[in-house]
Amino acid sequence: MSTLPPPIPYAQPVGYATPPAVSTDDQHLRLLAIFHYVWGGLIALGSSIALIHVTLGIVMLASPATFNSPGRPPAPAFMGWMFLLIGGAILLIGWTLGGLTIFSGRCLQHRRGYLLSLILAGIHCLSFPLGTALGIFTFVVLLRPSVKAEYAYRRMNPT
Repeated sequence: MSTLPPPIPYAQPVGYATPPAVSTDDQHLRLLAIFHYVWGGLIALGSSIALIHVTLGIVMLASPATFNSPGRPPAPAFMGWMFLLIGGAILLIGWTLGGLTIFSGRCLQHRRGYLLSLILAGIHCLSFPLGTALGIFTFVVLLRPSVKAEYAYRRMNPT
């Protein structure tokens, strides 16, 4: 009769601990954070088209004869200022809203900034169709009692 050698201790299977169950609230908040990052980037990128208007306004103010047709007077100076100011306002608003949306995604990820996320969800509802979908889903998730309780717990125990 042959006997098998004793098993080697390091060759024994390792008993892995089961990972903690992830709740649907955690999954939904994680997805909302990702969607806020993406939507914020799209807002900032889309509003960057106003850089063309800012550039045109600067060129109109710096050298008015650039857009002058032969035999025609140059464009009035207020046209350059109009391009510059309206384009600058669109840039400022778009980049601010995009940055706040990205920050809201970060807040969703860390379960803070509840009111900021709700306010931005309302603002996003104005941009149909993607922003509206994001805003509605943000309202649906953030207004759940379990999510409100988690935010309240994080606010009382900041760690």
